[in-house]
This record gives sequence, C-alpha cells and structure tokens, in this order.
Amino acid sequence: MPLLSAAHLREHLASVRLLDVRQDPAGYASGHLPGALHADLNRQLSTASDPGHDPARGGRHPLPPLDRFAAQVGAWGIGPDTEVVAYDSAGGSNAAARLWWMLRALGHERVAVLDGGLPAALTAGLTLTAEVPAPEPRDPYPADRWRLPMADAEAVEAIRRDGTRKLLDVRAAERWRGDSETLDPVAGHIPGSVNLPWADNLQPDGRFKPPEELRSQYGALLAGLPVDRLTVHCGSGVTACHTLLALEVAGLPGAALYVGSWSEWCRSGRPRAGRQA
Repeated sequence: MPLLSAAHLREHLASVRLLDVRQDPAGYASGHLPGALHADLNRQLSTASDPGHDPARGGRHPLPPLDRFAAQVGAWGIGPDTEVVAYDSAGGSNAAARLWWMLRALGHERVAVLDGGLPAALTAGLTLTAEVPAPEPRDPYPADRWRLPMADAEAVEAIRRDGTRKLLDVRAAERWRGDSETLDPVAGHIPGSVNLPWADNLQPDGRFKPPEELRSQYGALLAGLPVDRLTVHCGSGVTACHTLLALEVAGLPGAALYVGSWSEWCRSGRPRAGRQA
C-alpha cells in the first residue's frame, strides 16, 4: 500500500527517511517529526522558484529536470533501498502526494504517504522537534527517465476530443465551474473535462477512504474505461497527484498526469469552458 498509518510510523520511525512536505518552511523550522527533512515544493519539487519561471510554460509548478531531482534525492540520503515516508498537514494534498508521485516516477518503489499527515501523527503520540537531521549524502538516484505516464498541453488537446479517453480535473467544483479563481488569471476549465475534487478522496478525519470505497468512486467515474485512458490534472500538477495516489490505493494504477494543468492551459490561448471562461 502507498499509505502508512501513524501507528505503524510510530513503531518504525527509526528505520525510515521522513520528508516533511508542508508548504511552510517556518512551520518545519518551528517543529517537525523527529528525523524529518523538509522538501520544498517550489525549490525542490518544481522549478517555481527558478529565475525566469513562466507559468505559461509548464504551469505554476513544473517538474524539475530529472538529473536535478535525482541529485536532490541523493542529497536527502535516499537510495533504492531506502524506505521513504512523506507527510504534510493537508491530508497529503500539499504536497506529500506530489513527492510520492515524483519518487515513483523516478523509479523508487519504497515510498508511502503518511495517512492523515501530521495531525494523525500527533494523535498517535508522536512529538515535534526543531532539530534538523544531517543525513549521509548519497550519489544521485540512478534514473534515466520519468517512468510514470504524463501528458503535455498538446496531448491534452487531443485527449479532450477523444471519446475513448477521459480528462479529470480534481480542483474544487466551484473552480472547475468557473464561479471563482484565486490562483490563476482566468476561471473555468478545459473543455471536455469532468470534475471530481481531490478532497473526495478523504474521510472527515483527513485520512483516505478505504480502498473499496475509492475503487467504487473511481469505477463509477471511469464507467468501464481502462484507467490508462485517464489523464488527471488540477491547478498546477500538485493536488492531481493526490488523486493518482487515491487511484493507486484503489488498485487502479496507470493514469497519466498533466503537470502544467489549468495554470498552463488558461495562459495558452487554448479553448476554455465555464461561467467566466
């Protein structure tokens, strides 16, 4: 399973490499789980902080170059034999699931997301520390390509017109409808897309729904379509990974990620749909 319970983590804390993926460096500095390193979404999991970054080319959180990410993974002390657990404080959505997907795309199998995140860990009796660990650096992770399916804007243009494929937007329903937009310059959605918000993957306590519930939820959405005909996107390729994780939990791997997502598409001059599009 790509999820790890807080109770299991408490018993095996010393044997895993923990990565705190909260989008709050100050929060990490003030208190994080023992042994956790901080993984920064803008600097390490994307090129959002690079000079000259343009959301019109790759969206608000483009993937970093493969060799750069492989070097970062090695700097965290992670090799193919390392057990990795990622957590955040938002049910995995910002941005533990993104790190999970990136490590899997790099070829790393031994990675899980902490189910329920930091709140679940604290409820399970784990405590916080301000001590920053100093892992033994390793060589860059051995990888020659991204190994999970992805789609770019040109591919999405074809997908949205293809009745044998499906494009899933996992943003909140009001953003998909185009009622409002707080992160990107234009409200609306990619024509032909369907909507199932990433938050529907979670139970009220912030943990993922059981596998059978997720399988039923996504089975209804797919309606007999093979999962490898599904492409998932969001605003900037982050919360889409939450749904890719949910599909994995449901036993339905193989969907593609459109990394640029709405943040790229809405700046591209391509067709838009929705109330304010």
